[in-house]
Amino acid sequence: MTDTLPGSCLCGAVTFEVKDEFTQFHLCHCQQCQKVTGSAHASNAFTKPENIQWLSGVDQLKRYDIPGRSFTKVFCATCGSGLPFMPQSGETLIVPVGSLSRPPTLHPQDHIFWSERLPWFEHTTDCDRHAGFPP
Repeated sequence: MTDTLPGSCLCGAVTFEVKDEFTQFHLCHCQQCQKVTGSAHASNAFTKPENIQWLSGVDQLKRYDIPGRSFTKVFCATCGSGLPFMPQSGETLIVPVGSLSRPPTLHPQDHIFWSERLPWFEHTTDCDRHAGFPP
C-alpha cells in the first residue's frame, strides 16, 4: 500500500494529500525558478495527476502561466505559498516539496539548469549550521 503525504500552504487555507509515488525529484536552478521561489532553486517532485486529493481551499488556488512559455506557478491566494499544479501540458503533477508536511521517499535526483545557478550557491556547503537563528 502506498503512503499518502499530507500537505498545505503556510496559512493552512489549502490542504491536500498526495500519494508517495514520485517518479522524479529535481532541484531546478533556472532563472525562472529562482524568481518564482525567491530562492536559489525550486525543489519539485513529479507524479501522476490522479495522485492528489484536495481536502480544503481549492477556491484559494491561484494560477499564473507565463505568457508564451511552458512555465506555471500555483499558489495560495491568502499566503502566497507554492502548491501542487499541473503544467499547461496536463501530463504530470508537479509538487513543490516544501508544501509537504512529511518528506517523500524519493530523494533529489539531480540539479537541473546548473549553468543558471546563482554564483554563491556552491559555497553553501561551507556555511555554519544552526538549529535556529545564529547566536
